[in-house]
Amino acid sequence: MKTIDGVIFDMDGLLFDTELIYYQSTQKIADAMNFPYSKELYLEFLGVSDEEVQENYHRIYKDFGKAKVDEFIQRSYEDTYQVFESGAVPLKDGVLELLDFLDQQEIPRIVASSNVRPAIELLLDGAGIKERFSGIVSAEDVTRAKPDPEIFQKALAYLGTKADNTLIFEDSFHGVTAADAAGIPVIMVPDLLAPTEEIKGKTLEIFESLNQAPDYFKK
Repeated sequence: MKTIDGVIFDMDGLLFDTELIYYQSTQKIADAMNFPYSKELYLEFLGVSDEEVQENYHRIYKDFGKAKVDEFIQRSYEDTYQVFESGAVPLKDGVLELLDFLDQQEIPRIVASSNVRPAIELLLDGAGIKERFSGIVSAEDVTRAKPDPEIFQKALAYLGTKADNTLIFEDSFHGVTAADAAGIPVIMVPDLLAPTEEIKGKTLEIFESLNQAPDYFKK
């Protein structure tokens, strides 16, 4: 079996099927407020921090005025959180099986997500898996969001493992780029966007789902 001493997980689109929920909520509010919005625009900012997304919305929609853009952002988040609080956010395929395997092998793991801590804790608690991670590194813990490697560097320090013996699971281009920049091996499990050849070159493997992970560890 491969020598892996620690695992770092992204969250949105990797542990939880949240990316489509974010998009649907934002599209619903955009339509209600007559903001020109599309799935293509949403995908441009996949995997980046909330702060960066908000900055871009203010840039793109500056003609609507700051107050209207702030309202658009706030209403979008409120709609998303209503879905989160309802418990209607499914785990991605293979999450529980992989966590069971890591438990059996006594391999520690951490969540490193560009999302804010309250959202991370809400989702992890709702799924009953928060205690299965030794810690969380969130947007509040870093000064630079993915694709900067800072979040993974902090996660690595938290785990106390060597980069070569640590493995990251990611779904987004920005996440894979951040992992590569941090010098930590990464496996991509694509969610809404298929990897480009450049992104493939930065990964160890491309999985269809986390169901493939236990067999990979055993090789």
